[in-house]
Amino acid sequence: MSNAPDVVSFETDIRPLFRDKDQQAMSSHFDLRSYQDLSTRADAILKQLRAGTMPCDGAWPADRVDLFQRWMNLGKLP
Repeated sequence: MSNAPDVVSFETDIRPLFRDKDQQAMSSHFDLRSYQDLSTRADAILKQLRAGTMPCDGAWPADRVDLFQRWMNLGKLP
């Protein structure tokens, strides 16, 4: 049985994954703290997370990328 949460929300699970320095690095493109910005760009962000090119200073561990993917799969709850 998986320990994956049944519900993944932006405010509780996804927003905290992005640090202040991530927000600052991306602020000229979009707001990582904005549900609307992140949910609209989720496919492109996931692609960068999977490629290891986001965040700029090093790839996320697989469990964080998987959490982001689950958030998308579960309907990108706010």
